[in-house]
Amino acid sequence: MNIPIPDSLKSFVDEQVARRGYATSSEYLRELIRVDQDRQRLRDLMLEGAESPAMTAADDAYFNGLRDRVRQATGK
Repeated sequence: MNIPIPDSLKSFVDEQVARRGYATSSEYLRELIRVDQDRQRLRDLMLEGAESPAMTAADDAYFNGLRDRVRQATGK
């Protein structure tokens, strides 16, 4: 896939590749796409959760119980 971009964007990409330690501009762009995919998946999950019926009140007791379960599972 070839994507023509203006010189100003090419300069920005080249700068990011050098600054962030990517081997190539393709590697940098692949990472941007993966991050965008993750963002979209998270957005979809959030929308799905917002549209679902509430099952348990998310109050202090809920979060304290959640913390306890995490501590037990991790041994901390």
